[in-house]
Amino acid sequence: MHEMGIVLHLAKTLDETAAEEQLTKIGKVVLQVGEVSGIMTDLFVDCWNYFKGRHDVLKDSELVLETIPAVTYCDNCKGTYETVKYGKECPYCHSGETWLLKGSECIIKEIEAE
Repeated sequence: MHEMGIVLHLAKTLDETAAEEQLTKIGKVVLQVGEVSGIMTDLFVDCWNYFKGRHDVLKDSELVLETIPAVTYCDNCKGTYETVKYGKECPYCHSGETWLLKGSECIIKEIEAE
């Protein structure tokens, strides 16, 4: 379960940010999660709810998850397409010479704090 490790890293990063910026309370964290990141969002939220109680600055915070759609690029025809719908093979030219443009990342987009 790598969700727990990601939440621990996120909490540590937020603790450090709070200390650097002299924040006393974080009210909301908006996290962008790639569609093919492998993060199970329900499990991630459960881990967040468990760990936020162990960090004073996060104890009353809200976690908002936004999905980043997965997009793949085809080297052969230079087109892009929805990764989840079509997989590794380009739906236009049927080439397998493709690579993921976006959709595997996990990014802190926004922090609301006092």
